[in-house]
Amino acid sequence: MLIALPDLAAMNGYGARIAAQIRPGDVVALTGGLGAGKTTLARAVIAALGHTGDVPSPTFTIIETYDPPAVRLPLVHADFYRLQAPAEVEELGLDDYREGAVLLAEWPDHAGGFAHEAACLSVTLEIAGNGREAIVEGGKDWVGRMP
Repeated sequence: MLIALPDLAAMNGYGARIAAQIRPGDVVALTGGLGAGKTTLARAVIAALGHTGDVPSPTFTIIETYDPPAVRLPLVHADFYRLQAPAEVEELGLDDYREGAVLLAEWPDHAGGFAHEAACLSVTLEIAGNGREAIVEGGKDWVGRMP
């Protein structure tokens, strides 16, 4: 599915649609080049879940967590850009963070990918003029709830 995101308002709206559909155990895998809008979309999802404060990019920390009551459900925002090998994910203890939470994963390929998981929503962002386009594919758990 191709979704046009011509401006920030559209990106925020799409983030809200994702937030309305996610549930614990889901992965939202955000792929795209530098500056494609992965962190912007992640911030839109987190804000739509109720977070009102700053949402730092996890580029250096790799993992940021958000818990109720600040958000509607537990969420892990991860940026795997700096990982050298997928095996490093185990060293981070990602599975422990993911227990009962949603995972927003930037640069998922650096962590070995998540597209094989039934609960994965893959969103590839591409620059399109002054805006973005999202190419969206959902695993079998997303049937009937695609944002």
